[in-house]
Amino acid sequence: MTAVFALATALLWGLADFGGGVLTRRIPALTVVVVSQLLAVVVLGAVVVATGGWSEAGPRLWYAVAAGVVGPAAMLCFYRALALGPMGVVSPLGALGGVAVPVGVGLVIGERPGLLQIAGIAVAVAGVVLASGPGFGGAPVRRQTLVLTLVAAFGFGSVMALIAEASHTLTGLFLALFVQRVCNVVVGGAALFASARRGNPALPVEGRGVIRAALPALAFVGLADVAANGTYSLAAQSGPVTVAAVLASLYPVVTALAARGLGERLRTVQAAGAGLALVGTVLLASG
Repeated sequence: MTAVFALATALLWGLADFGGGVLTRRIPALTVVVVSQLLAVVVLGAVVVATGGWSEAGPRLWYAVAAGVVGPAAMLCFYRALALGPMGVVSPLGALGGVAVPVGVGLVIGERPGLLQIAGIAVAVAGVVLASGPGFGGAPVRRQTLVLTLVAAFGFGSVMALIAEASHTLTGLFLALFVQRVCNVVVGGAALFASARRGNPALPVEGRGVIRAALPALAFVGLADVAANGTYSLAAQSGPVTVAAVLASLYPVVTALAARGLGERLRTVQAAGAGLALVGTVLLASG
């Protein structure tokens, strides 16, 4: 079941990233993050009340709080790095961070994948990096861009590791995801307020009507992201974290494939990455 839950995570994260990318073409990125997460909070709050998740409150919720604070901070660093430096360098490094931290945690706690799984991890990680569309050559990357990218990558991986520890029961997981999203909204809202105070637009040029019309899509992005965190937690609990992290990090492949529906063509390096990711997935599942 680890492979099933982890691949579901990759699918959900990939679709959420695709939807968020489409929405940010008309709505400021921070506004997309805050509104989509706020809608997810409303739905998750109802789920927690319906399932009695409040009874699962305990010390493990601090992992969810940490994930809720680290996640938006990592995303802001990632957006800033994308604005400053070549996307072909920033994107694959960010994706790689989502693998490195959870895999490192798995190795520290004593997981030892077999030879076939090690080969699968190496092939899948290479596929993730290539599917993200790395650029080769070009101008050197500024130190600030590299630092921001590495901070974002570490943050993405840390969120995956933290949410996996936030709860070991299903109802507790609903509560942990709710707490994480509340923290996301608080941190993201503060960042949006500070950005607006500096003169950056918080609303689309066309006004609030664009946001109202986009509410279904915003809800999908927020809920898909929540569901992905949930399925990743289940994947990490049902099998090796090293396997769950690598398979879950295949989401750039999903995003790239979804973008083809908008007429975007996969570059040769991205197509090769998608193929390698598929081979790595088969090796991991076989091991």
